[in-house]
Amino acid sequence: MIETQYLNEIMAAAPVFLLIAARALAMIETAPLLSSDAIPQVAKIALAGFAAFSAFPTALSAGWNVSPFGMYFVLLLIGEAIVGIIIGFYLTLIFAAFSTAGQFFSLQMGFGASETFDPLAQIENPLMGQYLNLVAMLVFLSIGGFRELFLGGFWASIRSISAMSLVTGREAVVQMLLSGLSRLFLDAIIISMPILGTLFLVSLSTGLISKAAPQINILTEGFPISITVAFVLIMATMPFMVEAFARVVDAGFQNIEALYGRIGVRIGGGS
Repeated sequence: MIETQYLNEIMAAAPVFLLIAARALAMIETAPLLSSDAIPQVAKIALAGFAAFSAFPTALSAGWNVSPFGMYFVLLLIGEAIVGIIIGFYLTLIFAAFSTAGQFFSLQMGFGASETFDPLAQIENPLMGQYLNLVAMLVFLSIGGFRELFLGGFWASIRSISAMSLVTGREAVVQMLLSGLSRLFLDAIIISMPILGTLFLVSLSTGLISKAAPQINILTEGFPISITVAFVLIMATMPFMVEAFARVVDAGFQNIEALYGRIGVRIGGGS
């Protein structure tokens, strides 16, 4: 009986449900892991529908009430999709920091020509970049990343912001995306610096050895040394890397919630 009443409420406010589903589907299509082509499109649509079904009472309590006819509804639908894209794209920027960190020292350790296909970004990724990307995925799952994505990202956005918030708070959105790009390279440098700095010292040492003893074939000896040192450092620093990955992901969700606080305008009161 309760389920029938709930479905009747959804049918009575179908335009609101469609707006929520558009935001959820746009976020799923751009968010890390969920955007992979390995996941069937039908599953993504079903997940978006389930997310909209769960968030529907929250939207009604927040004052979502729109008319399904006219250009205004079409613009709202596009705006809701843009909100979902912003959430997913910002998390993708966070994940790109881990892949970039691996790219920084792949060439120095001798794996510059070794590339694998990244199913998330749909590009060829250096071997160590893909390795750190896989580690970041496991860390994301272990810290409850999907729970934070749908509760702290999607559900909180339903309570806090509307499509019209993008117009009134566009400066804050642009600032968050630009800061995300700058943090991408900063986080990548911080994560890769222990290995990158050590490999630089190894290269410097092998260069000095080649000058002191020219008869040593430094090319055949240098690559095994660099690879061995890099793997030993990765094994020794992996616990610290995992902790750094978790902090970066948590900081990303905190930045998204801070954005909600800056531009948050309920549909019932702001549009």
